[in-house]
Amino acid sequence: MPGNGNGKHWARLQADLNCKLRRGAWYRVLELGPLEAVVEVKGKALAVPCAFLKVVEEPPRRWTIVPRPHDAVRYPASWGTRYAVCPSCGERVQLGGHPQRIVCPRCHGDFAVAWDELYDPAL
Repeated sequence: MPGNGNGKHWARLQADLNCKLRRGAWYRVLELGPLEAVVEVKGKALAVPCAFLKVVEEPPRRWTIVPRPHDAVRYPASWGTRYAVCPSCGERVQLGGHPQRIVCPRCHGDFAVAWDELYDPAL
């Protein structure tokens, strides 16, 4: 686990559970302790056990490909078995084909797609 919270860190959920974090979305870490991290979610602080998070020191710059959660409620079935999550704002988009880059419809960021990165919160 990086650092002690003195630098800038980002975290995303690495567990298959429902909490206030979107699967595949990155959140700014406000505080990083040995057992839990405090992340910013919609302008509010949320404490999450570090065991459930992946924490990085470099800002994420690629779209995360997320497998459809078994209990998805806000993810249209028509999107298929996976979707992409913007590294900047967390917006979810439907995947069509195998794009190398996607422009986010919300923040308009143009980012590469992390096809080479396995993201499976159930592992």
